[in-house]
Amino acid sequence: MDRIELEGMVFSGRHGVRPAERAESQEFKVDIKVNADLLAAGRSDRVEDTVDYRPIYAIAKSVIEGESAKLIETLAQRIAERVLELDKVVGVSVRIAKRPQSMRPIDAAAVKITRTRA
Repeated sequence: MDRIELEGMVFSGRHGVRPAERAESQEFKVDIKVNADLLAAGRSDRVEDTVDYRPIYAIAKSVIEGESAKLIETLAQRIAERVLELDKVVGVSVRIAKRPQSMRPIDAAAVKITRTRA
């Protein structure tokens, strides 16, 4: 299976278990890997034959900047579910990382999930 990867997207959101984490925006880094058959796109050079990156980016942005969640697992699930609705997507991996103020020094607290179309 072929893969499209969007790496290093950064958005601000108000998510976390502690109320203080939801009181002020914090930075979330998002990586998304999409599994799809890209053979037709490779031969045709037409965006219509691939999975367009723009909707994937827009989904990640709207989830992170949208409704608050306590867990980054919840955010990853929301993104995965919406990406799987896109035409030609058969699987998706979502990684979300943040640097919780209460745990510094730390590079990141992260979660990575993988989901496939049923």
